[in-house]
Amino acid sequence: MELDLTAFRPAERSTLQLRVLYEQAGYRKYRMARFEEYALYQQYESFLPDAQVVTFTDLDGKLRAIKPDVTLSIAKNAQPAPGTCKKYYYTEQVCRPSRESHTFTEISQMGLECLGAVGSAEQAEVVRLAAQSLAALGAPGVMELGHMGFVTALLDGIGAAKADRPALLALLQEKNPHGLREAAQKAGLPEEGIAALTELLTLNGPLTQTLAAARACCRYPGQREALDELTALQNDLGEAARGARLDLSLAGDMEYYNGLVFSGYLSGIPRAVLKGGQYDLLIRRFTPGACALGFALYLDELERLEAPLPPVREGETDGQQWLNIALPKGRLGDKAYALLAGAGYGAGDYNDTRKLVIENPDARVRYFLVKPSDVAIYVEHGAADVGIVGKDILAESGADVYELMDTGMGRCRMCVAGPKNFTDDESRALRVATKFVNIARAHYEQTGRDIDIIKLNGSIELAPILGLSDVIVDIVETGTTLKENDLAVLEEFMPISARFIANKASYQFKRAAIDALLGSMKEALEQ
Repeated sequence: MELDLTAFRPAERSTLQLRVLYEQAGYRKYRMARFEEYALYQQYESFLPDAQVVTFTDLDGKLRAIKPDVTLSIAKNAQPAPGTCKKYYYTEQVCRPSRESHTFTEISQMGLECLGAVGSAEQAEVVRLAAQSLAALGAPGVMELGHMGFVTALLDGIGAAKADRPALLALLQEKNPHGLREAAQKAGLPEEGIAALTELLTLNGPLTQTLAAARACCRYPGQREALDELTALQNDLGEAARGARLDLSLAGDMEYYNGLVFSGYLSGIPRAVLKGGQYDLLIRRFTPGACALGFALYLDELERLEAPLPPVREGETDGQQWLNIALPKGRLGDKAYALLAGAGYGAGDYNDTRKLVIENPDARVRYFLVKPSDVAIYVEHGAADVGIVGKDILAESGADVYELMDTGMGRCRMCVAGPKNFTDDESRALRVATKFVNIARAHYEQTGRDIDIIKLNGSIELAPILGLSDVIVDIVETGTTLKENDLAVLEEFMPISARFIANKASYQFKRAAIDALLGSMKEALEQ
């Protein structure tokens, strides 16, 4: 009897199809234990997606952990002999902390690893299998390639200090040109180096054209070597490279990836469903001289493919893409809408209606009118493609989005404020009242100051007046409220303004429309 795969759910169906694909390519199933000794994760913490893991004491008295990662265990146990290559695939559950639920959650992963004597042929094989995996998932997909060697060679060449690199890489990943420039200036990099760094954000597009553009602006031998490797990979892939994109700002963790990196997106899913790259630095901790390359698929994301079309999209009968924009209600929303209307993307007077969704069919844009604190959530989860949100809300939420532009609207600053004569008693924890808990915690972690946070939702200035806190962390625009309550700004540490953000998957599938909107907004701001 022939197996009817259509009877299975997307994740189950894909798992069966991909097992056949990987077995035929010579990969063998790897099955790891549910628990691992915690010492392994403690020793190689820098190679984990998150340092937090679930631990327990086993019956033998050993401290163990529920596995947060598969690759680390495979790298430890593979031990390929010199000149040989070991090839594994796996289907496993990993346990990782969830930012949204504030607890640990199980994630279904399927992936493969190629370890040992990994040359150009094996590299092309892994990337080809990644592309074939994406194609087998039943929705239009995009493969995006990058190379850590191109980024690290540039950072080396312009003299970026090791301590500054994580922040610079994070801003590259956010596609945040304004933040990248500010951080590079703060790091003391030369203007020529800052220009080269921000130029990375423009090296993003179809593989062939972007390779040519990158060669034209190469500055250092390491960058040319990375491009040579990418060119060879393109030639080895042949037809499998058709439709692939190259993004030379696609930067992973420098302690983990050291060469090729890649991601895969599916239409209808708001974040990457496939991530992978070359991790020689990890495998060489266990097998000197070895190389390794692999990727993981996030199977839980595939369940979204079964979701019905949202009612708001049922009227899209012409087959053309619409751009969905999350717009904050209130004063910032009025300014944002005026900017968008001035850029040619108006949809009437939205203040004259009680509707929460307004449309401009001619421009194929749709506005969602949402609470300001929800804009980043709508964009991160793909309900909206783009949005305009205050930097305070964006930083507090930690939303995984692209920050494409600082609009300059609603300028203010995040400050520490307190009594005018305040003196910090460092012999005890500093009591900090704020509604921006994550921002406050991150700020004081940088200084190493021990704090107790008191979460408030309004009238923050009242806390030090009543002795509830020593200081507050809050937005300051004019400072009038502080002065009238005998408080003063003690420290300014974050400029705030409205930022234009984009969903990462939408940026892949609606890039032309997003770039057109972004360009029109920049022109409108310059007028």
